[in-house]
Amino acid sequence: MAFISLVFVSVALIVGAIIALTIVLRAYVRHHGKSLVTCPETRRPASVRVNAGRAALNDAKIGPRRLELAGCSRWPEHQNCEQMCLSQIENDPEGCHVWNIVQQWFRGRSCVYCLKPIEGIHWHDHRPALLGPDKKTVPWTDVPPEKLPDVFETHLPVCWSCHISETFRREYPDRFVDRPGNRGVMGEYAEDPPGPGEVKTPVHM
Repeated sequence: MAFISLVFVSVALIVGAIIALTIVLRAYVRHHGKSLVTCPETRRPASVRVNAGRAALNDAKIGPRRLELAGCSRWPEHQNCEQMCLSQIENDPEGCHVWNIVQQWFRGRSCVYCLKPIEGIHWHDHRPALLGPDKKTVPWTDVPPEKLPDVFETHLPVCWSCHISETFRREYPDRFVDRPGNRGVMGEYAEDPPGPGEVKTPVHM
């Protein structure tokens, strides 16, 4: 009987440890990475990083239940602020996460060059880019997160393949033959999507 009781206790401890570890890992993943908040002082977007380890322990009810910042785009000049922005993350951690904000912006949009829908972005996949008023494309990951809201107002979506193609075309114009009549004012294709080899035909040197 003592052996059976010991087995039950051991199993209960293992199950409890697995559950606690799962909660901690999920909380860590949820808070890991950068979040976008409205700074209470400037009323402008600010990019912040939550102490994900502390947040994970908070969810497991270990230690004080309060988030804390590990970084901010306004640091180190304003590192001694009261961190009042954390309430925004506490109320909606997923809605503040930069990755989710970008996902939401690209969702339902199509590339301005090939007109193909831009599917959900993934950390392991080719990431889409943005076409600016200067007719240059830039990967969204190269834009400081706190500037993304303003950039989304002035830029257009571009898929990864077209970003690579357009970058090459811009940097090596003598190696491409372009069809001129199907572009909009920002360089995007204004009519039907191009057929294979119709728009850009590499000139082999």
